[in-house]
Amino acid sequence: MKVLFLGDVMGRAGRRAVVETLPKLRDAWRLDFVVVNGENASNGMGLSAEHAKVLLDAGADCVTLGDHAFDQKDMLQFIEREPRILRPLNFAKGAPGRGHRVFSDRRGRKILVTQVLGNVFMKRAFDDPFSAVDAVLRQHVLGGAVQAALVDVHCEATSEKMGMGHYCDGRASVVVGTHTHVPTGDAQILPGGTAYLTDAGMCGDYNSVIGMEKAEPMRRFVTGMPKSRFTPALGEATLSGVYVETDDRTGKATVVKMVRQGGRLEQAGPDSV
Repeated sequence: MKVLFLGDVMGRAGRRAVVETLPKLRDAWRLDFVVVNGENASNGMGLSAEHAKVLLDAGADCVTLGDHAFDQKDMLQFIEREPRILRPLNFAKGAPGRGHRVFSDRRGRKILVTQVLGNVFMKRAFDDPFSAVDAVLRQHVLGGAVQAALVDVHCEATSEKMGMGHYCDGRASVVVGTHTHVPTGDAQILPGGTAYLTDAGMCGDYNSVIGMEKAEPMRRFVTGMPKSRFTPALGEATLSGVYVETDDRTGKATVVKMVRQGGRLEQAGPDSV
């Protein structure tokens, strides 16, 4: 199975890049399944129903969220009607929607997608992400009940993401980090056969401070005083993420490549090596 994961979509620039580029990549790379993190797609804070539809119509098979899952209040109702959107597995127990789902690709192969929030350096403590993921992976055995499994780890600490990668090694096809908006250079296949990347980066304008216009974040760093709200940068965006190929029999990864398409960053993808 050929799977593409795209990191946090940041505001209008990120949405535009997904709409303009993802359909071309689906064809050029013959993608079987696409997961997009939509955590910051609506003005940098959450995901609205309108913008969720934009990402799904552009070719996303599944959209994951994060700690800003319900910043856009219409998502509270929309997520109950749209099963292709997943909120974090270890979010508040009374939260609407669900944190994992088994999807089918166009050939009928099953792929599990789930997301968890980390605890280290996050603003609030969520339920233990490791036990939450463990329960789901035990229920959906790789190479048995599902042909592939992807875990989106949405958190601050690289160590926590790495810990989750090794914890899931051999039980998930892909473990990929989101949230920090900066792509890391450690794409690899772990010893047990799990493709791993500490952070997929963002789909947004990198002439910015993690996707936001530079002036206000820099003012706060220098003076310690806010003056206005953060606003997403609107320049040309880079699509950032990871491409993985898996073995249908075992569910384990056979190929992993970092993805950077368009914008300011050095380009990367499965056909650029």
